[in-house]
Amino acid sequence: MAKHVEGPIGIVPALVRSTFLVNGAYADAARERGLTPQQGQLLCVLMQQPFGMGELSAMLGLAKSSLTGLVDRTERNGLVRRESDARDTRAVRVALTDGGAVLAEEFYMDACRRIDDLAAGLGAAERETLAALLGRVVTDNEAPVVFREPAEGVAASEG
Repeated sequence: MAKHVEGPIGIVPALVRSTFLVNGAYADAARERGLTPQQGQLLCVLMQQPFGMGELSAMLGLAKSSLTGLVDRTERNGLVRRESDARDTRAVRVALTDGGAVLAEEFYMDACRRIDDLAAGLGAAERETLAALLGRVVTDNEAPVVFREPAEGVAASEG
């Protein structure tokens, strides 16, 4: 069992440990829907619009062969489909199926609720400060938009 550390922790362990919390919440939401966390991430990205394989590879930080396997498995489950790219007949775009769109929305809402709950002990001003600081870290490092902004009040109103 890990030892509980009292008192303040530095930025590096705080960020690393927070990723464990977020990844755990994300994985739990995925697992309850029969998804891997990677499939959940793919579905969330595709909620925005269909993307080409090269775009998805860059956004998700996956090698093309790994992405192909992920898309293949998700397609076999009936959640995504490959479509012809109107701009390039040699390329394909990946899009959500109707069932995939429904599951993506359910997964997204549950993941938002679970992740929002991680900061339940913070007051409104603290939550705003945390969001602003983390938002700056994300934008300063040009993190891809792999998870859309929830509609106002969505996370709090669900569950």
